[in-house]
Amino acid sequence: MDEQQNELCCQDGYGCLPACGPLANPYVPFQPENAAIYEAPVALIRGTLFPGLDLPFMGLVNREEKNTPLGELMALGFAMKELGLYLDTHMNDTEAAELFEQYAKLYQEGQAAYSAQYGPLLQSDSVSDGRYHWLNDPWPWEYEGGAE
Repeated sequence: MDEQQNELCCQDGYGCLPACGPLANPYVPFQPENAAIYEAPVALIRGTLFPGLDLPFMGLVNREEKNTPLGELMALGFAMKELGLYLDTHMNDTEAAELFEQYAKLYQEGQAAYSAQYGPLLQSDSVSDGRYHWLNDPWPWEYEGGAE
């Protein structure tokens, strides 16, 4: 490759491997059907629902946070996202599909209960009766000792 071609190849979006390109050997772990999974709160902390994909960076592990209603919703939402991605490639895993359905139902119930107690969870849900309620105090983290 001459210098002009090499210069073109090193530009973004050109689409050829430049002479200066390093070699790499990528590895993507394959997830088997019916893979073991963490409970939703643990999955949120670990950053994956699947123990087989849990490869902590430099051996560091996130610490567990105190369980709160918002934390529970976050964990369920994370587990649903992970299961959805898994089901994109393992659509015949009925166990995972059933778990996704259970988590989705729990998430909907939890979101309704959370919104009833603390106010809208999403900014898009904060308008009712022609009024905007998003900035109403107190915020969930401002409650002390469970007092309302």
